[in-house]
Amino acid sequence: MKTITLSILCFLVFQMSQSQSEEEIYKSILDSLESTFNYEYGTVDLKNGLATLRVPEGYKFLGSEQSGYVLTELWGNPPSDVVGLLFPEDISPISDNFTYAVEITYSEDGFIEDGDAEDIDYDDLLEEMQKDTKASNKERKKQGYGSMELMGWASTPFYDGKNKKLHWAKEIKFEGSEVNTLNYNIRILGRKGFLTMNAIGDIGVLSLFNNDREQILASVEFNKGNRYQDFDSDFDNVASYGIGGLIAGKVLAKAGFFAVILKFWKFIALGAVGLFSVFRKKLFGGKEESK
Repeated sequence: MKTITLSILCFLVFQMSQSQSEEEIYKSILDSLESTFNYEYGTVDLKNGLATLRVPEGYKFLGSEQSGYVLTELWGNPPSDVVGLLFPEDISPISDNFTYAVEITYSEDGFIEDGDAEDIDYDDLLEEMQKDTKASNKERKKQGYGSMELMGWASTPFYDGKNKKLHWAKEIKFEGSEVNTLNYNIRILGRKGFLTMNAIGDIGVLSLFNNDREQILASVEFNKGNRYQDFDSDFDNVASYGIGGLIAGKVLAKAGFFAVILKFWKFIALGAVGLFSVFRKKLFGGKEESK
């Protein structure tokens, strides 16, 4: 898939009819982009047999290559090894009515021992995470991103020891944003690491996401040989952290990036339309008002 940049979008809009309004041109760009996405439904293989996704009812899945394109080229994020993106059926990467998307990734950090799960003081952990978030802002600034503040739990961490699934939600405030961000984190533990499902949108979509949370939690399972219970201490590595460390995380510099600049591509698209409008006026002149 080709990279969508300002110059390419300018080329696209310049090919459109002079009679089209800016709104019509913008809609044509949306339709052209949307037609390139190949969504999957039903049962989906993740990372060559590592795990299986059963796409929840009312959702659609975008594979690794196109998801990487969306995150990096359309939404302006740093490159990452994404497994895929899960969208509500009526939402797309370029929807004006966007609510949230679920980013799926895999980390092979080793087998995570869960013996500390029942002993964690989540209030103390939150304070630690808030300090770490504040400390990370210096590096974020160096990378050209705005500062962020961890406001608190949007949903207190919960660990399902039977199914080896952990989930919690954070409310984050980003510099320059009027609306706080919801970062709903799901971790599915496996033999050699964990799958991450991060639902990110405005904080107002928390109740909407909660309506589907259980079916999203149940939608992904490691395949036989990669499951938590398949761990072999003679061959497999153990992670250097437990459940508490998994929640605290080591991704503060990246967390929530695509929520902050989710509409990055729209600025590009609108910029192209604006340049087209200026170009048309200079080349063809403005229309005379009828007398």
